[in-house]
Amino acid sequence: MQGESNGRPLRVAVVGAGYWGPNLIRNFGASPEWDLRVVVDLDADRARRAVAAQPGVRTTASLAEVLDAHEVDAVAIATPAATHETLATQAMEAGVHVLVEKPLAHSTDAGERMVRLAAARGLVLMADHTYCYTPAVRKLQELVADGELGEVLFVDSVRINLGLVQPDVDVFWDLAPHDLSILDLILPGGLNPTTVAAHGADPLRAGKACVGYLTLPLPGGAMANVHVNWLSPTKIRHMVVAGTRRTVVWDDLNPQQRLSVYDRGVDLVQQAEDATRRRSAMISYRLGDMWAPALPEVEALLQMVTEFAASIREGRPSITDGAAGLRVLRTLAAAQESLALGGATVPLPRTDARPGPGGSRTNRGAA
Repeated sequence: MQGESNGRPLRVAVVGAGYWGPNLIRNFGASPEWDLRVVVDLDADRARRAVAAQPGVRTTASLAEVLDAHEVDAVAIATPAATHETLATQAMEAGVHVLVEKPLAHSTDAGERMVRLAAARGLVLMADHTYCYTPAVRKLQELVADGELGEVLFVDSVRINLGLVQPDVDVFWDLAPHDLSILDLILPGGLNPTTVAAHGADPLRAGKACVGYLTLPLPGGAMANVHVNWLSPTKIRHMVVAGTRRTVVWDDLNPQQRLSVYDRGVDLVQQAEDATRRRSAMISYRLGDMWAPALPEVEALLQMVTEFAASIREGRPSITDGAAGLRVLRTLAAAQESLALGGATVPLPRTDARPGPGGSRTNRGAA
């Protein structure tokens, strides 16, 4: 599919005009890479409202009608997760590239089928992991990849707010995909925990976890923890990525200083070879400077739709391709299993590492 469209804007349909769809409609409409042709939604009035500021964009209730008319090169799906596989399969079987909002699918099996079909048809399947396209997260990825932090020791992530309690998924499936997709982008080798343990609570008796904690041991001895919560009266979007050299604190709700890099940490004065001697080694505390990298002000979704176009034109996977979406899905599925077992640790099989720069594969800590 490399060079597809011969330089003209790619034609796209957005499927779903509910909560997330209008954001996609606005950004596809604003991008010179795209020609937004049609919005598909079963609710005709909602679809018309969503395209009110997009002259020339028509609406329909039928994706099949759009595909049969060979009207678009790609579709962007913003519908409930349970419908993602059916809609994506319908589009890919018609030879159309697909962008899917998070999570990629409602189950690991569904996600695997989608990834296999995209590969068999030579199509781009991309997950809309929006946070991966924010300047702060891209800078965080750069700091890790360039070795500025050293070896990653731990990640603590907090994503809490008041509502919205979702009717079809629990708090893990609603909020944790954001944090997991960020981990997949920034960690060497991608999201590849050895095990998953999930603890959740339902104090509202809503029939699903409304408060949740994920514990993810990572290859090489590192640890990631993710806290998600629908019941907090305050909104927090906060992540700490600590390394052997430096630590980065990301506060997404602080537009003046989203990233803070600390040259602070704990060092062993001597590196003992065995555990007994290591416990007795002298510990020193490093108290260095803090600095805040300058970040551009760009809209993440616009960067995301630009990457979608580039991956189609260049015939390459996007940075949040179907494989990335599948790694997040596998972690969520293991969390769901752990939750059903009362928080028991669930092992995860090792997966292929995320391609590194230049297409190489890295897998820190692998045997």
